[in-house]
Amino acid sequence: MSILEAVESKASPRLLRVEREERSRTSKLKERGRNPKMQETKDASSKPKNPKKANLSDHSSIKHLLDESVSEIVTSRGYVEDTKLSNLKLLIGTIVITIALFAQFYKKKFPENQYFLIGCIYIVINGVLQLISYMKEKNAILFTHPPVGSFSTGLVVSSKLPRFSDLYTLTIASADPKSISANKPVEFTNSVTKWFTKDGVLVEGLLWKEVDGLINDYAREPKKSK
Repeated sequence: MSILEAVESKASPRLLRVEREERSRTSKLKERGRNPKMQETKDASSKPKNPKKANLSDHSSIKHLLDESVSEIVTSRGYVEDTKLSNLKLLIGTIVITIALFAQFYKKKFPENQYFLIGCIYIVINGVLQLISYMKEKNAILFTHPPVGSFSTGLVVSSKLPRFSDLYTLTIASADPKSISANKPVEFTNSVTKWFTKDGVLVEGLLWKEVDGLINDYAREPKKSK
């Protein structure tokens, strides 16, 4: 079953109730001769102006939108993104470009220099990137510094959404698991049907509540025994 079919068949009663209430509210305002758009302006503080929407037929689109929203929620709690790993990958990319430029002026032209290019770029550089991905990134979508003035560690936020599945797993762990301030990892696994309407609109309030609760659970977890 695709995620689109899962959303349509397992749509949360709460989501359906929200949609029904919205249609009912709009209908009543029209009956009273009021412009629903004017009322929506008053409610702007509780609703996003541009709802986030994903293509429910596209697995990558759903995961990207959820990961992006989760990152926004985490950083809103005072955790500043740690970009060291991203900067390292950019540096490696710069090295690749430098090698490619150097190859242009190498004493042998292509295809005579093909072994040089294969050795430098496709083996060494790609090997380093794969090692970083395997050892450090894994399923991580966000690395953070600890909040300012906090004695805790930064976070590693990871997510999984297997293909042909609607189950989204979110994990929050310490960025420095060996630290005395590191808490035990926490996670939840929920169906994406809880957060999307049948039209693919993300109900951010519901996702926010669950992610915020997971962050609180992590903060309450006892420190790891040393």
